[in-house]
Amino acid sequence: MQVKFVAHQSLDLTVAEHGVPISHYLRQPQRLVKALVEPSQIESLSDKLFCLKMRPINFLHFTLQPTVEMQVWAESDGTLNIQSTDCEIRGIDYINQRFHLDLVGKLVPTSTGKKAQLSGRADLTVQVDLPPALWFTPKPILEAAGNSLLKSVLMTVKQRLSHQLLVDYSQWAQSQTVAENITDTTRQNNVQKTV
Repeated sequence: MQVKFVAHQSLDLTVAEHGVPISHYLRQPQRLVKALVEPSQIESLSDKLFCLKMRPINFLHFTLQPTVEMQVWAESDGTLNIQSTDCEIRGIDYINQRFHLDLVGKLVPTSTGKKAQLSGRADLTVQVDLPPALWFTPKPILEAAGNSLLKSVLMTVKQRLSHQLLVDYSQWAQSQTVAENITDTTRQNNVQKTV
């Protein structure tokens, strides 16, 4: 029996800008990926491709551990895009061979002086042929349980992103400001030595 689960999550976040626009921060996908999930759950495959090892999930009578490959890239205006490229389900081979996950996300910065607004949306869809043990469970019950599970996954990511992105952006912006000040001081000293 094939079922489809769907969840959507939106994000509206106000960010106090710290000297360096948030759009510059968002052009570094590896930083944002680390803000999305625990660093121990992420493996970097390239500058824009990451493998996310999710924590085990209990669904009805099964324990599943999804591993998702995601491509993360930024546009010139700082808009960040996330797209799943592959997925593997560890735990049950039957489900792994009949499982398809599609994740699409976007985070758009809008600057308004000393504050920026981040607006985003994530859409998560899973299609799976369920094992025979679940065929007698009514489809509406399966769909409700699956949709609820996906929604809780996206909500967890949203909560972590809402907190961790602000913390990481603040630390990054301060380090950029310090680096610029050191560079400016070095240039001034070099100019004074040549005069």
